[in-house]
Amino acid sequence: MSDSNRSERLAEKHARNQQARLEGIKRWVEYIRTHPPEEWGPQQNAVVNEQLRSARETGLSVEHEKRVRAFAEENSPE
Repeated sequence: MSDSNRSERLAEKHARNQQARLEGIKRWVEYIRTHPPEEWGPQQNAVVNEQLRSARETGLSVEHEKRVRAFAEENSPE
C-alpha cells in the first residue's frame, strides 16, 4: 500500500469520525432542548467526571486538571 493511499484512508476515517461526533453533538443539543436540566445535568456531570478520572489515570498534572475544572466552571450555564 502506498503512502498516498494510506493518507487518503486516514483522511476519510477522520472525516467519518468528525461527522459522527457532529451528529452526536446535534443529538445531545436536541436532547437538552427537550428535557429538563434535572434530567440531563447528572448525565453530563457523569461524562465530565469520567473524563477527569481518565485524565488522572494518564498522569496529567494537577495544574492541567485545575485548568479543566476552571474552564468547566466558567462555561457552565448556571
